[in-house]
Amino acid sequence: MSKFGELIDAQVPVLIDFFTEWHEQSITMNETIRHVAAALGDKAKVIKIDVDKNKELAEALRIKGLPTFMIYKDGQMVWRQSGEFDANTLISLIQEQA
Repeated sequence: MSKFGELIDAQVPVLIDFFTEWHEQSITMNETIRHVAAALGDKAKVIKIDVDKNKELAEALRIKGLPTFMIYKDGQMVWRQSGEFDANTLISLIQEQA
């Protein structure tokens, strides 16, 4: 959990994608997440966290639906939603926090 605290305590907005390797919607979002990361460059951090490999964190954050996205700003969660999104929606949400 302390490592997670370090990840979200950034000067730029942090988008986190909680996913699994086997979940169909998580898999289809991979390309979208790559596009978001490329479009934002150093204006935001984009992090993918596999809930199967990070069960304690997923439970602590009550991750139920997949994929689940969160945006953190200055270490605080400012947005959270489960489901599929297009790249432009995610980019806009992150830019609102910049």
